[in-house]
Amino acid sequence: MKHDATTPFLLRVDASVSPADTSVSRQLTALFADRWRQHHGDAGYRHRDLAAAPVPLVTADYARFGYWVERHGTVPVDRVAGLVRDAADEHVWRTTRPLVEEVLAADVLLLGVPMYNLTVPAALMAWIDRISFPGALLDPETGRSRLRDKHVVVVGARGGGYGPGAPREGLDFQVPYLRGYFTDRGVPEENLHVVTAELTRARDVPKMAPLRTRAAESLAAAREGVLELAARLIAPTGARGTVGQAGNQPADC
Repeated sequence: MKHDATTPFLLRVDASVSPADTSVSRQLTALFADRWRQHHGDAGYRHRDLAAAPVPLVTADYARFGYWVERHGTVPVDRVAGLVRDAADEHVWRTTRPLVEEVLAADVLLLGVPMYNLTVPAALMAWIDRISFPGALLDPETGRSRLRDKHVVVVGARGGGYGPGAPREGLDFQVPYLRGYFTDRGVPEENLHVVTAELTRARDVPKMAPLRTRAAESLAAAREGVLELAARLIAPTGARGTVGQAGNQPADC
């Protein structure tokens, strides 16, 4: 993808199937994105909506081409097309390359992630599978992760409660999975930021009515956390590569 390399770049990815007026995760990512765009404009922003434009699930053709590319070592993204052998390979790479290039271009990845059935939405998994194309996130010269200087902001929303003492404590396979994935792919722990809003279904599920005050408190804290992160991560215009550092602040807000 084409992007002005002097402008810090935010890639916002929303995985909720719900529209913005009912999706808590979309509302929170929009809050962050709005602050970012106030500073950097649309030139430093891309929104990928995985519900409006679903990423194709990986197939046997994807695996076949991925294995073929991997046999050639760590191949630079701009040279993978040279290994295409047939129409199936071409289709795989045509539907994968734009997603990889967006991630590599970004200084900050902002993910809006609702919890579905205790984990992340299938739409987000499809995106993760695509950007994980063999070698795509590695520097071909050094073998180091190309995500090591990026910040990742995970904005999670859960209909119930999964914190210490909650009946569903220990059943959160949403945030731990994303933390594990990104740190395994080379994102430093201090560059991985997590904000969660819990009990979001208390507003419309009658039996959760007694939890509405706690739900409102959780949402307010999440909004505050998102705004704090936006302020910390927005760099001066023209300072690509110097996105505000979190310093010794905790990764979770």
